[in-house]
Amino acid sequence: MSEASDAKHRRLQELVDDIVARLAKETERGEVADYIPELAKVDPNRFGMAIVPVDTGRAVVAGDGDVPFSIQSISKVFSLTLALEKVGEALWKRVNREPSGDPFNSIVQLEYEKGVPRNPFINAGAIVVADVIMEGLSPKDATNDMLGLCRRLAHDGSVYVDRNVARSERLTGARNRALAQFMAAEGNLRGSVEDVVTTYFNHCSIAMTCRQLATAGMYLACAGIPIGATDASINADRARRLMALMMTCGQYDASGEFAFRIGIPSKSGVGGGILAVMPGVASIAVWSPGLDAKGNSLLGTRALEELVRATGWSVFGRIPDRD
Repeated sequence: MSEASDAKHRRLQELVDDIVARLAKETERGEVADYIPELAKVDPNRFGMAIVPVDTGRAVVAGDGDVPFSIQSISKVFSLTLALEKVGEALWKRVNREPSGDPFNSIVQLEYEKGVPRNPFINAGAIVVADVIMEGLSPKDATNDMLGLCRRLAHDGSVYVDRNVARSERLTGARNRALAQFMAAEGNLRGSVEDVVTTYFNHCSIAMTCRQLATAGMYLACAGIPIGATDASINADRARRLMALMMTCGQYDASGEFAFRIGIPSKSGVGGGILAVMPGVASIAVWSPGLDAKGNSLLGTRALEELVRATGWSVFGRIPDRD
């Protein structure tokens, strides 16, 4: 690596170290997702961050960036990738592509729109995506397909499904079963409700570190071609569409505010993680378990806001200094 690249790497490392060190001291950290018992056990003081730049593929990691956590709804980016590879544009007959404006587990909109979810990143939409993935497969095989994709993208065979989290979700997932039952009643679910929600819970229970997650997101930052890998599930057009959905729907009913404040495609999970992408520049992962009122990582969002202000990263042009 050239001297200039080394210097750039050091500057980015110093920036990330500074952000993590300062935010790790914050006392206002949000609330962990205690409605999933296993997530309630996570230490709210954890804070990790990782960035993988496109030009080098060399990870910058700070804090708890090598500690595995439950990626939860961030998995919806990867499951959507699999579903699009499996059925292509036919997927959009069963799930729409518009922001919801409602909480991620709302049933009101689903009833109004006759069992067709507003987008694939709310729970109902991801359940339909899981149904597409598992068509002709058992929940175990559908889970293995998803796990295989995450491992390939992360270049790391140690990515795993946290069985304790999956069990916890199955035991407390009545609302998600209700969403699935409603869609089944409207003819938009083809597998058995229990098999589909089991697959969905398993996908959400995948555990990754910030380093692994940022590496896995490189296929988006690199316009569909991850560094050093090829995959049938990935292409430039699909990456572009995924990032569009991440920008408009990736933070649930806070997506507009996130775009306004931060301005890069992202997907959050109630495990406290956020995967964010600056197209052509870098893939970023942050993790802080405490959530805000919308279900997004409180300090993770702040870390990304500080990062884009320091670097100028934004799909809308360079962000000006704070007034």
